[in-house]
Amino acid sequence: MQEFDFTIKDALGIGQLVKALKNYGSKVMITKGEKTIDASRLMSLMGLAVKCGETIHVSIEGPDEDAAYAGIRAFLEENL
Repeated sequence: MQEFDFTIKDALGIGQLVKALKNYGSKVMITKGEKTIDASRLMSLMGLAVKCGETIHVSIEGPDEDAAYAGIRAFLEENL
């Protein structure tokens, strides 16, 4: 399992994360506070109501978790 924390700089593009996850077979979970969701589900992701300046915890587990870790982290840094 790969894990990292990320502080959101621009929450407007978070919905595009779902599209980016389609490139990977690993399961990606995001935690904000006490709530953990499957990041591939748009409505769950939007339900987190992540705001600029808040920190999320991302955990990735699956057959391509190393590639998914690098790709998702890069996506977040470039877009959020």
